[in-house]
Amino acid sequence: MRTVSDRTVLVVGLLVALTLAGVVSFYASGSPDGLNRVAADLGFAETQQASATQGGPLAGYETAGIDNSRWSSGVAGVLGCLLVLGCSWLLFGARGRDAVLARTEGE
Repeated sequence: MRTVSDRTVLVVGLLVALTLAGVVSFYASGSPDGLNRVAADLGFAETQQASATQGGPLAGYETAGIDNSRWSSGVAGVLGCLLVLGCSWLLFGARGRDAVLARTEGE
């Protein structure tokens, strides 16, 4: 039986995530998400305040400066995916180094 390398799984997973973020995100529902819907149903939606990140480059699932909504949401999805990947890589990379250092100090 042939085994698949970890690198192959990671690359395929990244390509699938980027495809979903960049292409499929355009077809996401325009309806309010669950929290917004509950706030509207329970009557406290009007008390919400503007977010500090409301003017950010990826606010509202769109990319500032890109007028085409399809491209704007696709680029925002890809950038968000890459940002999460980068943060995860840093976090888990640091965690892995700490575990290796702890193991070698105990010897």
